[in-house]
Amino acid sequence: MLFFGGHISIRNGYLAAARTALSMGMKAFQYFPKNPRSLAVKHFDRRDAQDCADYCERNGLLSVAHSSYLTNLAVADSGLKSATALSLLNELDVAEACGSIGLVVHFGKFKGTDPLQGYKNILQLVNDILNRWNGQALLLIENQAGSGLRMGTEMEELVQIRNLSADPERIRFCLDTCHLFASGVWNGGNWEELLQRGGQTGFFSHVKTVHLNDSAFPAGSFRDRHANIGRGHIGDEAFRIFLRSPFLQGVPVILETPVTPSYTYENEMKHIRELLN
Repeated sequence: MLFFGGHISIRNGYLAAARTALSMGMKAFQYFPKNPRSLAVKHFDRRDAQDCADYCERNGLLSVAHSSYLTNLAVADSGLKSATALSLLNELDVAEACGSIGLVVHFGKFKGTDPLQGYKNILQLVNDILNRWNGQALLLIENQAGSGLRMGTEMEELVQIRNLSADPERIRFCLDTCHLFASGVWNGGNWEELLQRGGQTGFFSHVKTVHLNDSAFPAGSFRDRHANIGRGHIGDEAFRIFLRSPFLQGVPVILETPVTPSYTYENEMKHIRELLN
């Protein structure tokens, strides 16, 4: 069973977001636990979060949280690193309270010239967070489109960070299709090859959520701009093959695509289901 959904605003609270998702015919949804443009710690309504968790359980809804836009696991500045850790711990706390699978966080972008130092920064911050986190919500590391030093584009990179961390069992992955395509790892015609490669490395067995997005730019462009499914450079035929991948069963498949009054998440989910028929 595929759990399709989209990104939902928490403007009216966590429970309201879950209700909105269900009213739109979703089986899963993603949300920002707090202001996505801030690293500040949020003092949230735990009753509302628990009501969200209960509602999702009663209605078979899956949810995932997404970290702030400002989050960068590869950050070097000590003050910013401390603020990032506190922000992520706060977001994990919200995700746990809402009954979510975990918190999506991008792999990280290093501002220097030595990628190895960037990887070290990521491991240090991840280990710091996991040493201080006692809940069940997972850290879901997401692949990137490859701007800058091209870090976090390859499945093997994510697997290696997980394997080298102090607590691998609390780390899983989020696969973004636009990022995979924009990075050039997926070119739209090599999916079977990637399935085999990702199976051998253990990547796909640890994917716990998917961001289902077409790409506004060609493969290998390293430009992260999402497009509606079938309306970008990946196209319907490539998605038709992708959507039949076994690892998608039972995980949230989340749309982060453009929404307009004339083309909503409901329209897009209908189109996706047509691809599966």
